[in-house]
Amino acid sequence: MGNKVAVFRKEHFNAAHRLYHAGWDEARNLEMFGKCSYPNYHGHNYNLEVKVTGIPDADTGYVMDMKHLSDLIHSVIIERFDHKNLNLDTVEFSKLNPTAENIAIVIYDLLRPHIDAQHDLMIRLYETERNFVEYPAS
Repeated sequence: MGNKVAVFRKEHFNAAHRLYHAGWDEARNLEMFGKCSYPNYHGHNYNLEVKVTGIPDADTGYVMDMKHLSDLIHSVIIERFDHKNLNLDTVEFSKLNPTAENIAIVIYDLLRPHIDAQHDLMIRLYETERNFVEYPAS
C-alpha cells in the first residue's frame, strides 16, 4: 500500500444566476437573498478547484493525468456552465436554486462518474475572492 497524494486542477468559468425561491414573494426573497434575488440576474467569475486524492500509479507515478483531468473538467463542466445563465440555460438549475453550495454539489455529481472510484474527489468553488464552498465537507 502506497502513500496517498492529492492533485489539484484550477479552472474558471463565468455564469449568471438569480437566487430566488418561487414560493416566496419578492419581499421575502429580497430579505433572504438580498441583491442576489434581483429579477434581472447577476454574474460571477467562478474559480473552480478540483482535488483528486489517491495512490500514485506504480507505472506512471500519476494519481491522475492532469491533462485528462483538465479535459474532463472542460468537457463536463466548463462547456456546460461557462457564459450561461444557470437558472435559464441549464437543466441542472431549472428547479434548483443555483447557490454556490448547490453548484459545487452539481459539479461533483457530474464529475464523479468520470473519476476512478478508488480516488477521492473534492470540489472547491470560489464565487468571489472571499466566499467559497467545498463539497464534500470534511
